[in-house]
Parts: sequence; C-alpha cells; structure tokens
Amino acid sequence: MDSPAQPERTPDGRYIVVKGRKWRATDPEIPDEVSARLRRHLMAARRAVAAALRENDAAAEKRARSRVHAAKVALGERGTPWWEESLTERRRRWEAGVTELDADQPE
Repeated sequence: MDSPAQPERTPDGRYIVVKGRKWRATDPEIPDEVSARLRRHLMAARRAVAAALRENDAAAEKRARSRVHAAKVALGERGTPWWEESLTERRRRWEAGVTELDADQPE
C-alpha cells in the first residue's frame, strides 16, 4: 500500500506548503511515537470542535479549540518557533503537551 504523499517543504524544512500557502512544520525532533500521539489528540480535538459546532455548544467548542491549540503548540506548529528553542526547551514543550492532553481526555 502506498503511503500518503508528504507535503512540499521549504528548503529550510521549517514550513510545509499546501495549496501555495506556508504552514509551520511539526518539530522534526519529536519522537515518532510522541508525534503520532499528539496528532491523535489533535484530530480528536478537531472532531470535537465540529461536534460542538453542530450542537451549537459554545462551551464545548471553547474546550475543544483549547485542546487543538495545546496539540498544535506541543507539535511546534504554534507558539515560539521550534528552530528558536534549544532541544531541552523543545522536549519540555512536547512532553508538557502530551501530559496536558492525556490528563484532559474528553469524557
């Protein structure tokens, strides 16, 4: 089975390009297992945003959007650019994100 095509990257590797628009790339130093776990949290949070919007539940939408943000920060896609942080700071960021997201599992 073919793996999905990887998005184009800028020459410095800091951004991916999707439909001509640049988006910050995930921190490449995050271990694969941790990165996959954070992406699962991100996708679950995005589904929760959609569900909250369908239900017109502003409180649930706010909680879900907060989880999306936490996952994106942990992945290095928001907040201080990962290339401006030391490896220690980067590790702290993704470890804190996993801890926060694991503890805040929706019921």
